[in-house]
Amino acid sequence: MRLSSLAPVMLAVATLWSGAAVAQETSVPFGGLKHDSTLPVEITSDALQIDQGAGTAIFTGTVKVGQGTLRLAADRVEVFYRGEAAGAGGATGGGATGQIERLKASGNVTLSNGTEAAEGKTATYEVATGIVEMEGDVLLTQGKNALSSQTLRIDLNAGTGILKGRVQTIFTPAKSK
Repeated sequence: MRLSSLAPVMLAVATLWSGAAVAQETSVPFGGLKHDSTLPVEITSDALQIDQGAGTAIFTGTVKVGQGTLRLAADRVEVFYRGEAAGAGGATGGGATGQIERLKASGNVTLSNGTEAAEGKTATYEVATGIVEMEGDVLLTQGKNALSSQTLRIDLNAGTGILKGRVQTIFTPAKSK
């Protein structure tokens, strides 16, 4: 076979390959990250700073957050309480029950649930809506498959995610027997 007869095939393969590497937005299923965002949120850390006036609590050190089977780890997590929750003792576990509005995590952020995990520089979790937005060199792994991008938006209630920015993927096909 002559090289000139392979040129159209090589061009088609190169076009498909380069198209996959420069995709700007990719949707992925997040069945494993689907969960109940109404469950209690548990946080552990090395240090805690509370600002009752602002309604915030800042957890630093080795921060670990759990809600049902959802796990988040980071160097720093800032918790924003709804209304007067922190001022009424919600952040310290006092008499009032403060509702967490959102969490902002930064530094070595990892979000996981079962076989799926996502890593990035920052993440914001809107508890009421179940939306997580991760930014900064995001790496998503689902089993043996990996996807990377600049941003990842996860809808935990719908079980879906959207990667944006220079999206790159590595899919491992199933082995046939």
